[in-house]
Amino acid sequence: MAVVVSLINMKGGVGKTTVAAQLAHAVAADGLRVLAVDLDPQSNLSHSIMGWWKYREHVRERQPTIVQILQEFVPPRGNSATPRSVAPGQVILSDAGHESGLDLIPSQLEVSQVLKRPADTDKERQLARFLALFHDRYDLVVIDCAPTESVLTEMAYFASRYVLVPIKPEFLATVGMPLLERSIDGFRATNGDHELDIAGLILNHQSDYADTQERAISIAEIKAVAEERAWKVFGYEIPYSRSYARASRDGKPLSHTPHARWDRIEGFRRLKDEILNAVGILGRSE
Repeated sequence: MAVVVSLINMKGGVGKTTVAAQLAHAVAADGLRVLAVDLDPQSNLSHSIMGWWKYREHVRERQPTIVQILQEFVPPRGNSATPRSVAPGQVILSDAGHESGLDLIPSQLEVSQVLKRPADTDKERQLARFLALFHDRYDLVVIDCAPTESVLTEMAYFASRYVLVPIKPEFLATVGMPLLERSIDGFRATNGDHELDIAGLILNHQSDYADTQERAISIAEIKAVAEERAWKVFGYEIPYSRSYARASRDGKPLSHTPHARWDRIEGFRRLKDEILNAVGILGRSE
């Protein structure tokens, strides 16, 4: 039975996509079955898993993306003069990442059109219904979300059991935390039968932030907010490394990125184990 986890922060620039991609790679490397879902119109997770060139060709050839899940049809084109129904398996790219067992539902810019049709009935439940078809195929489903409150956020909530919150320890780091809390509380209030919990906060030192005093203050503020709300803060803090950007560009895990430091690779593996333990998956590959 798949565990579905969304990576969400209402504040942008926190390294959400980087964490999502590397988590998907690392879990697949353990021999578990992973599905990565790109729910952001910017499609950064698709780039980070497929690599830029493969993703560009995928879109150029008009191959299915999450847009077809949301539209529930494939529009007329080429030799097909009428709309066609969506074959669920065609939207999922098998072994899309560097590791076998890592599948992907890619995104594209046209996902943003969903936001312009708020009156569409039951749109926010479509991703959940789609993933329900594959509940026994995967161990983990990782959803990368846009950093805004929208119908796409609702889609992620309906599909997910847990939320992971990457957060960058800097000034105003805690801005998005109460926004996310209110968003999740609002969802729970109107969907009482749906369990949705924050599995934990991930401290991600995404940039080379030299002011250590300011960083220390920010971390203390983050942990104070988390303690007040009984949110877990994962013990391993992702340190700054240029290798993360190189890994995303190449569509590879950190462990297969040239010049990536051993301590960075092993550290992320420890974080991966922390996350799997928090969501009840640790040990499935044993």
